Amino acid sequence: MQYLEEMFSLKGQTAIVTGGAGAIGTVMSAALLKAGANVMIWSRSQESIDEAVAKLSSNEQPTGELRGERCDTGDEKAVAKALKNAIACFGKVDILINGVGGNLGKSAFVDADLATFEKVLHMNLVAGLMIPTKVLADYWIKAGIRGAIINLTSMASYNPLSGVWAYDAAKAATLNLTVATANEFAQHGIRVNAIAPGFFIGKQNKALLIDQETGEYTARGKAVINHTPYGRFGDVEELAGATLFLASNKAAGFVTGVSIPVDGGYLAHNI
Repeated sequence: MQYLEEMFSLKGQTAIVTGGAGAIGTVMSAALLKAGANVMIWSRSQESIDEAVAKLSSNEQPTGELRGERCDTGDEKAVAKALKNAIACFGKVDILINGVGGNLGKSAFVDADLATFEKVLHMNLVAGLMIPTKVLADYWIKAGIRGAIINLTSMASYNPLSGVWAYDAAKAATLNLTVATANEFAQHGIRVNAIAPGFFIGKQNKALLIDQETGEYTARGKAVINHTPYGRFGDVEELAGATLFLASNKAAGFVTGVSIPVDGGYLAHNI
């Protein structure tokens, strides 16, 4: 057990989790806290921050400290200010999890609303990766900190999902920039990796996958299950292990530029 603690302990480190009040962000935050890291949750909504902090505080006693701050990660000045506050609170920041993202609607390509397209692209790529990475990497390079970034890629990073054009484009770009920034930041000892969640039931996709009247899978839900060798949707708690692995310099110190699918074999499906 001592070996495992040495391998995965994050004691003395601080992580910023953007979108940390969401279902996936909350699980990742909980894992980091239990491994000893201090965690700063960033979200645009104070209500969601309060809910996440209450939930995380009621879980198994964490060993790290937890804070939350309102921050629009699509605003570079706001991110710089929130980072400054995190440093003032914890002394330094070592880990960034880029968890902001989501989708709005589904349509045929010719019916795509360009304003919505740009909004989803901005949410997932600009706010979800570009700005936080730019600000944190600049801070780490100047401070000589060997930081670690975990992005959230997607099944759509590898194979496009039907009807979600902006989400497909943004997540493909997220995978591309994970590799590109890993290459550029390696000289500074900064690691950049990603986790690609398969299909997990959440607030945003629940209605798409489960019929709200019958509780049965929708046609899309059935298609996902039929494409997933494990034959079920994932449990968000199953993202904790990959989070700790990629966050730990001891366990993954020579790992950079990879995206780990946690997908029940979705990407391995064949006929």
